[in-house]
Amino acid sequence: MNNSTKDALSKVPEVTLIFWVIKIAATTLGETAGDAVSMSMNLGYLVGTIIFAAIFLVAVIAQIKAKGFHPFLYWTTIIATTTVGTTLADFADRSLGIGYAGGSSLLITLLLASLFIWHRSLGSVSVASISSPRAEMFYWVTIMFSQTLGTALGDWTADTTGLGYTGAAVVFGALLSVLVVAYYWTHVSRTVLFWAAFILTRPLGAVVGDFLDKPHSAGGLALSRYSASATLLAFILTSILFFRQRAARKAH
Repeated sequence: MNNSTKDALSKVPEVTLIFWVIKIAATTLGETAGDAVSMSMNLGYLVGTIIFAAIFLVAVIAQIKAKGFHPFLYWTTIIATTTVGTTLADFADRSLGIGYAGGSSLLITLLLASLFIWHRSLGSVSVASISSPRAEMFYWVTIMFSQTLGTALGDWTADTTGLGYTGAAVVFGALLSVLVVAYYWTHVSRTVLFWAAFILTRPLGAVVGDFLDKPHSAGGLALSRYSASATLLAFILTSILFFRQRAARKAH
């Protein structure tokens, strides 16, 4: 690959079907792994958040310093955002007592503010515009807010509204289907659709993760958080190995 071709490539993957499959698996893993550390290990939400925040910072620094797209590094960073998002949202909702609605409202505000500042600073929030460390930082901060929001939104939909985990999964699955229709049959901005899908896949993963590991009395399957996390991680690793992902092209 010549230098001009390398320069035209981003350090984030091309958005394809396998991208979304791995993304949903990663968000589900974030829920089960986050709960495993904070609940099963009895470390609590604050300690769990500190642990995963440290992992997230190391992964983001490595991602920004990398010279090109590395699938394992990228998805490690994504998983780090989902795990810290899980424990952080649970800490805010439960330990701080602001509730699911309060947590969701706060995180929606932070997410929209991140996107607004990013757009005002660099002129675009498109994945194709990620061509500098500053843009990458905005990208990862926005993703972290979206992952944290997804946990709070998923819990609120499943618990507060009384839909349960399966009902909430159906709701978020239906909303994602609407975005798929909009992608193929409308002219809605692809950037808007990407971020809408990125945000909605997180609560979907959150409620699926809860469905897997919550007790029968709460409407879950009562699976071990450790075994569920290991299975999801194995699926993600297999998908990365067997389905080649290309780097997204930068906008010119």
